[in-house]
Amino acid sequence: MQGLERCARGMVEALGDQVAVLKPQSAFFEAYGSAGVAVLERVLADCAAAGALSLLDVKRGDIGSTMDAYAAAYLGEGSPLAADAVTLSPYLGFGSLDGAVELARRHGRGVYVLALTSNPEGPQVQHALTAGGDGAGSTVGQTVVDEAARRNAGAEPLGDVGVVVGATIGRTGTRFEHLNGSVLAPGLGAQGGTAADLAEVFGAALPLVLPTTSRDVMRAGPDPVRLRRAARAVVESVAGLR
Repeated sequence: MQGLERCARGMVEALGDQVAVLKPQSAFFEAYGSAGVAVLERVLADCAAAGALSLLDVKRGDIGSTMDAYAAAYLGEGSPLAADAVTLSPYLGFGSLDGAVELARRHGRGVYVLALTSNPEGPQVQHALTAGGDGAGSTVGQTVVDEAARRNAGAEPLGDVGVVVGATIGRTGTRFEHLNGSVLAPGLGAQGGTAADLAEVFGAALPLVLPTTSRDVMRAGPDPVRLRRAARAVVESVAGLR
C-alpha cells in the first residue's frame, strides 16, 4: 500500500505542472480495497492542487439508479472521488449514460465514452454493423461517435461528451469531424501506437485528439527527473502534428 501511494502521488508531484491531464486507472487502486480507494482520493486532490486536469479511467456503464450512483461518485460536486472527466461504457445503450452526461455538464466536468478501443478484442463488437433505415447501416463504433455528436450539438467551443478511440486501430472509415468534442486516444508507446498513427486514424479531426500514454512514461520512474524527461519526449513527438 505504501508503494502504491509513493508511486501514484510521486508521479503527480513530478508531472502535475508538466502535463495538461493525468489519467489514474481506478482498478489499480480498487485492488487494495478501501485503503486503495483512499489513496485514489488523495491522488485526485493532488492533481487539482498541481493544476492538472484529472481524467479517471473507470469505464462504468449501467442503467437507472445504479448509473446515477456511479455518476454521483465520480462526477458529483463534493464527492471525494470526483474527477474532471471519466471514461464510460455505452454498451447498455448510449441513452443509459444520459444521467451522467447531464451531471457532468451541470458541474463543468466531462465524459469519454468508449467507441473504438485499442485492445484486439474490441472489433468483435465495435466494428459490427448496425441496421440502418436505408439498409446501409454503420459500425457500432460510428454509432457511438454519432450519439456523442448529438449531445454536443451547438456547444462552444466543444461539448462535454468525448469518445475513446485507440491510436492503433488504423483507418476504419469512422467520421469524427462532426463530433464537436474531444477524442481520447490511448495506445501510444507500450501498445505500439505512434504519432504517425494519430494522423492516419484521425485525419482532419486531429485537433480534437487528446493522445495518452501510461506505461512508457511510468517505467521511467520513480526518479522525477526521468519521469519529466519521458513526458517531454511524448509531448515533443506529437507537437508537430498540431
